Amino acid sequence: MRSLLRLPAMIAFALAISAASACAATINIINLDGPGEGFNDPTPAAPVGGNPGTTIGQQRLNCFTHAAAIWGGILTSSVPINIQAAFNPLTCTATSAVLGSAGPTEVFASDPSFPVSGHWYHPALANKFAGVDLSPTYEINAQFNSNLGQAGCLTGSGWYYGFDHNEGAFIDLIDVLLHEFGHGLGFSTVTSGSSGAYISSTPALWDKFLYDETTALHWDQMTATQRVASAINTNNLTWDGAEVKSAAPGFLSHSPELGVTFGSGTLSGNAAAFGASLTLAGVNGQAIVVNDGVASASTSDGCETPFVNAAQIAGQIAVIDRGTCTFVAKVKNAQLNGAVGVILVNNAAGAFSPGGSDPTITIPVIAISQADGTTLKAAIAGGPTAVSLRLSATSIAGLHPSGRVRMYSPNPYQSGSSVSHYDVSLTPNALMEPAINADLTDSIDLTEALFRDLGWLPGTVILSVPGGNPAGSVALASSPNPARGHANVHFVLTQRERVALSLFDVTGRKVRDLVQGDFAAGGHDVAWDGLDAAGRAAAPGVYLARLKGDHTDAMHRLVLVN
Repeated sequence: MRSLLRLPAMIAFALAISAASACAATINIINLDGPGEGFNDPTPAAPVGGNPGTTIGQQRLNCFTHAAAIWGGILTSSVPINIQAAFNPLTCTATSAVLGSAGPTEVFASDPSFPVSGHWYHPALANKFAGVDLSPTYEINAQFNSNLGQAGCLTGSGWYYGFDHNEGAFIDLIDVLLHEFGHGLGFSTVTSGSSGAYISSTPALWDKFLYDETTALHWDQMTATQRVASAINTNNLTWDGAEVKSAAPGFLSHSPELGVTFGSGTLSGNAAAFGASLTLAGVNGQAIVVNDGVASASTSDGCETPFVNAAQIAGQIAVIDRGTCTFVAKVKNAQLNGAVGVILVNNAAGAFSPGGSDPTITIPVIAISQADGTTLKAAIAGGPTAVSLRLSATSIAGLHPSGRVRMYSPNPYQSGSSVSHYDVSLTPNALMEPAINADLTDSIDLTEALFRDLGWLPGTVILSVPGGNPAGSVALASSPNPARGHANVHFVLTQRERVALSLFDVTGRKVRDLVQGDFAAGGHDVAWDGLDAAGRAAAPGVYLARLKGDHTDAMHRLVLVN
């Protein structure tokens, strides 16, 4: 017998700043805004970044339709997905804002069609497996901040409605929509991370994959007390899904780190979304705590320029406290005062990943925790302290030594963010981190792999050998996905094998053979230039990459957009 539980409207997952085919899913946007507001705002607007709307309301609705088409082109379901949406005033200050929130309207368990019994499923995924609409009204409830950019609400940095991710100092609505729709479609748990309590004594499907590296238990194996501890087990809460584990090495890069001359010799950190990229060689210098001469908040927050100690900062690494003004303002001030790099120190417990955009910033930036900042400042007070802003030669950003991807688990617990996001340490930034970042595109990156783990899509990590003897597995993925004009197809073999990699459209027509030959065990990358076998540009749409060999038969969905 199927179980149904309707969820209160407040169960949502917040994001804050610091083309159809035969097998695609149909996603409908239900407008809840009243006359003259939100989607119905008649304020004139010039078309921007591929969005042809001529009013603010039209541009907003076009963004929703565009984001829905991206998700619909990736997912497969015969049951339409309805998203109830509105623009409303949400929590914000002059320097920070909740951009939007979304979540499932109800959850289902114990339907015979569900691959995993005794676990709550989000309604859109439940409908996919049932093949009928179990939720006849709508599956996702979403709202977005109508005050963004107004005085007192991330002042001066409003929504960007273009499709080209050229948002500059504004907030890219497409990225926010892709993120929030992801939560409503299944990227979240309905289990409480603060109390550890299941809803109606039943774990969520998410809990089957959430894994604590310390206890070696999944959330659906723990007591409530263990789940509370796991939710704040920083760096040790991971995703235990074969698809994400397989795809992560092809997406993630070396970890940012701060080389120091004391203690272990390194401090962990996160790179900013702006400024120069970190390198293995690093940028080196003496760490100097900024003094901006204004003590109303902190003389070391770097919000006023010129700095009192500009002569000492010139040619060195500026150490600046978080708070008062934006990250880009702090770093730009440091650059203007001659710094060759910046270390941003958190003003609260936990890690953070500085967001923002300013193409004129040309120095690297790394963010460290409050505790590590205190240690660094103590060392500086004791004498000259050489540091290096660099990439680790051995560590992969966002990856636990077990090979599993880290999930967001700061201490203290952050309601609406903890547990139901990837960790902020992932580099490059992933769509489903708790903060929006300027380097995001239409790609849903590692989220596609996670949705394969949940069952939204067929797995690409498979066992396929003659006679059914499970000798190994093969991974097949692509990036970016969705892609614009070109893509990289990555596959991993567990043994030497002769394989052929080909692209097909959704009707089964072969578009192009990409590669054929003998390949050694391990990872391989094949570039697709977006052309078909006749040398013509392939039309936007959904394509299937098939890797076929003596021991392998794997399929992967690749989405091409304009």
